[in-house]
Amino acid sequence: MPWYTLLVLAVAAERVGELVVARRNAAWTLARSGVEHGRGHYPAMVVLHTGLLACCLLEPVLAHRPFLPALGWPMLALVLLAQALRWWCITTLGRYWNTRVIVVPGTRLIDAGPYRFVRHPNYVAVVVEIAALPLVHSAWLTAALFTAANAVLLTVRIRCENAALTLAAPA
Repeated sequence: MPWYTLLVLAVAAERVGELVVARRNAAWTLARSGVEHGRGHYPAMVVLHTGLLACCLLEPVLAHRPFLPALGWPMLALVLLAQALRWWCITTLGRYWNTRVIVVPGTRLIDAGPYRFVRHPNYVAVVVEIAALPLVHSAWLTAALFTAANAVLLTVRIRCENAALTLAAPA
């Protein structure tokens, strides 16, 4: 379990790094007349992601979940691939990337990098990570509950983001 704890802490540190980037990018976009959308669901998103990390550590200990190599190693590979996709999204969007929905009116949509293939590739990374990270150490209950909660949240989030992008992007 110590190495799994380090993995979860590394993901938590990565999330802190994301928040640093997001704050810097928010200041930049807001200074260029950026408009924030969907503030109401953002606290739920923070709670969901924080709760996921906590439950990833708690379930294996409290429910005595073993590390199952046939499950754990492939799930670790998916977690790493999700991180790579997430940072590909962040670098592709540059200063426009954020954990919040902030758009600068009149800005053209970015269709480079992973956005050539999928409209919301960052959410592909999020879905994979939420399912895979707990399963690295057999925390199937955490994987199931947070995947379901994330599906509800992403329904709201993607509708919000699509609406904001439609309003902001030139025809």
